[in-house]
Amino acid sequence: MSENIQDKKDSGLVQKPATDQKSNDKKPKFNIAWVYGLIAISLLGVFFFQTDSGPKEVMWNKFEKEMLKAGDVLKIEVVNNKRAEIFIKPERLNKEIYSDLNTAKKNTLSKQGPQYFFTIGSVEAFEKRIEEAQQDFTYDQKVDVSFVERNNHFDTIINWLIFPLLLIGVWLFIFRRMAGPNGAGGQLFNIGKSRAKIFDKETAEVKVDFKDVAGLEEAKVEIMEIVDFLKNPIKYTQLGGKIPKGALLVGPPGTGKTLLAKAVAGEAHVPFFSMSGSDFVEMFVGVGASRVRDLFKQAKEKAPCIIFIDEIDAIGRARGKNPNWGANDERENTLNQLLTEMDGFGTNSGVIILAATNRADILDRALLRAGRFDRQIHVELPDLNERKDIFKVHLRPLQKLGTDVHPEFLAKQTPGFSGADIANVTNEAALIAARKEKQLVEKQDFLDAIDRIVGGLEKKNKIISFEEKKTIAYHEAGHATVSWILEHANPLIKVTIVPRGQALGAAWYLPEERQLTTKEQMLDEMCAILGGRAAEELFFGKISTGALNDLEKVTKQAYAMVSYFGMSERIGNVSFYDSSGQNEYSFGKPYSEETAKAIDEETKSIIDKAYIRAKELLKKLEVQHNALGELLLEKEVLFSEDLERILGPRPNGKTPHSEDESLNRTAPMTEIEAKPKVEKEENPN
Repeated sequence: MSENIQDKKDSGLVQKPATDQKSNDKKPKFNIAWVYGLIAISLLGVFFFQTDSGPKEVMWNKFEKEMLKAGDVLKIEVVNNKRAEIFIKPERLNKEIYSDLNTAKKNTLSKQGPQYFFTIGSVEAFEKRIEEAQQDFTYDQKVDVSFVERNNHFDTIINWLIFPLLLIGVWLFIFRRMAGPNGAGGQLFNIGKSRAKIFDKETAEVKVDFKDVAGLEEAKVEIMEIVDFLKNPIKYTQLGGKIPKGALLVGPPGTGKTLLAKAVAGEAHVPFFSMSGSDFVEMFVGVGASRVRDLFKQAKEKAPCIIFIDEIDAIGRARGKNPNWGANDERENTLNQLLTEMDGFGTNSGVIILAATNRADILDRALLRAGRFDRQIHVELPDLNERKDIFKVHLRPLQKLGTDVHPEFLAKQTPGFSGADIANVTNEAALIAARKEKQLVEKQDFLDAIDRIVGGLEKKNKIISFEEKKTIAYHEAGHATVSWILEHANPLIKVTIVPRGQALGAAWYLPEERQLTTKEQMLDEMCAILGGRAAEELFFGKISTGALNDLEKVTKQAYAMVSYFGMSERIGNVSFYDSSGQNEYSFGKPYSEETAKAIDEETKSIIDKAYIRAKELLKKLEVQHNALGELLLEKEVLFSEDLERILGPRPNGKTPHSEDESLNRTAPMTEIEAKPKVEKEENPN
């Protein structure tokens, strides 16, 4: 039990306690909005304080009867011909009518005043009313009235600034909303900044390490050495060597290039900049080059560090000589800046660049020269042992597995599958088991998942007439018969006429794990592919459109034999394959019209010979083929045991079930594609 827990910890499946995650949280940054808020509150406070601490407004009637005629008024000042301020005699402030003045006001206003005010309409009317109110007063009792001019600079400044400040505040609010991470104008002033995401020792987002990367042992050795360069540079430089500047991960899609980069980010205790090649591309001119400069500027500040550019072919495509023939100035400027930063006049000590692509043939030569991407790490499709290790990694999260599920068996059933395909198979098997309301994920669920991924969704309700079904059965029986008899053809696992995806029927082979393919093997495979069309012509006297996929495969393979692999005596040992992808032959084909005609004739001759050979084999085995077709029409799915019972053992004695006794041949299976996932002509090496 302890070993399982330790394994889960090593693989990153056991989550860290919440306290550890909280300890890594960054402290909140200072926000300038708090300053704006404090200033606004201060201004409002000053405004309200000044308003509340001033004189209190009083009505004329109360002023005249209770203050003026009572002899409590000391003097009156008319300010700016608009406002009359009343000063009460200090000794009269203790009267009950002045109790509305609070204690603070009494202390400050008893000596200074004014205590009250009222607004006048006009100076003439005010003087008349004052004179009428004091007509019974003696000369000594009359209150002095003075006129003063007073300028309130503070109020003037506030009145002038409040509208501009309000306008600026609204503008800042709208701009900050637009400049947010999801705002429409968020990149207005940061358009030339790098979009690279930084991972460092303080970041806990990357939990992938080299233990999570199954297979790819050779690639891991080289990539781990790059990590070691940064950890122990003296070890490699003490003898005078220089640390490589870049490494390019090359391989088909889904083989684990980005996963290797994630493992580097998880293993290296140095800053790791991650971004995609498309992040440099923008509609504005010069943005790509600016982002490259900013990226390397940040990297130099944090050196030693690693820069990872995924899908570098987005900016690293070979530069064109003429803009009128497909060149892109903006992309090429970005590439030029990248070339300059990688190995230009300046030095980038301590900065190592990783890049990934599945189109290395279209990359610019200057990008691949020594001193820039010093190493090219090839990440190929996994072989049998690597697929077994990958299955072990992806089976680990599945908590409930059946006892009949073995990584060795699943690895043999998935030739040509990439790491991403294997992950998809594992997930699809779990979904199929859940759909069937099972408590365990069993072997049959994995077989159904392989069928589902390779062949598509099963179409049980597809309407097919009996004549069409019989044609499909005899067509697939032709594939099975010819492939079973030929020595170099791939061993057949099963054949079916159950519609799945776009296919009405298919035969599934188990190709050998080989690196080289001989001419005899290719000819036998072509003959087996044409066995379906040959069976239709022989036993029905007519042909159908069902052989479209077969003819496409055969045509491509025949052209590859003649023009790529030099397997034609007439054309000779000549190859017109351009592995560099640089369009060196420019405007046309690299051969004359006579050679093109010869290639076409040789291709047709190879296909015709394979077709005649398939028909001859079917004529010899007419009885066995018809029996196989009728049995397939009855059962819809046949396995290698059924073919061996009808056709006898294979010429080379190799059958899938003789190599793997654990295959379950009694369980019902559905249709799968007829050929390996990777075509031979796509990998001329």
